[in-house]
Amino acid sequence: MQLKPQDFLVAIKLVAWGEQRWTYARLAQELGLSASEAHAAVKRGLQAGLLLQNRVPEASVAGASRAVATSLQEPEGIYRVTRKRVRRSASPSGDGAPLDNPVRVHAQALAEFTLHGAKYAFPGVRLPLAVGVPTSHSAPAFAGVFAPGSSDFVWPHPNGSVRGIGVEPLHPSVPFAAMQDAKLYEMLALFDALRVGKARERNMAFERLLALIDPNAPAPQKEMFRG
Repeated sequence: MQLKPQDFLVAIKLVAWGEQRWTYARLAQELGLSASEAHAAVKRGLQAGLLLQNRVPEASVAGASRAVATSLQEPEGIYRVTRKRVRRSASPSGDGAPLDNPVRVHAQALAEFTLHGAKYAFPGVRLPLAVGVPTSHSAPAFAGVFAPGSSDFVWPHPNGSVRGIGVEPLHPSVPFAAMQDAKLYEMLALFDALRVGKARERNMAFERLLALIDPNAPAPQKEMFRG
């Protein structure tokens, strides 16, 4: 099993949604994917450990039901049957996470992958100058953070409004998906800063991504990237 860019995109989208209730249809629609692509991405995310199952597998529920049926059929001296309750709200990790959705993000694992592995799995590729949607430190989330005059980075897109150095997006649907969700846009731009930014931009992106994905993680050390 090999992770695909859309698998990472789906995981980041779930971070952006937080505890919102969602459906596969909505997930696919907002990311510009097909329903089958969204299902497959979630499945690979679970296999990779970036996502966690919320719901009790149907096999477990069926097994518990068979156990209850068997106990009802067994003769006993005193006809007292204790029905075993199946708690669908039980969290596999015991962390009390809300279970309205089929899966949730494994925050620690996703943060580790995002900050230390994803830029190697999905490296940033610079493209010729183009008009497109601003990304990396050029995105709206970083307005006022960096001094004006630095080169802009953009995802080439016909509806873009900024001319700059092209950056191949994580997935072809990224410009569309980013324009649907400001928080997702911020996280994808931060990820691009890790992929193509300078040291200061990468340091800031590292800290902000960690805080967004895994708020309970220890604060990172300063001056992590140089050059």
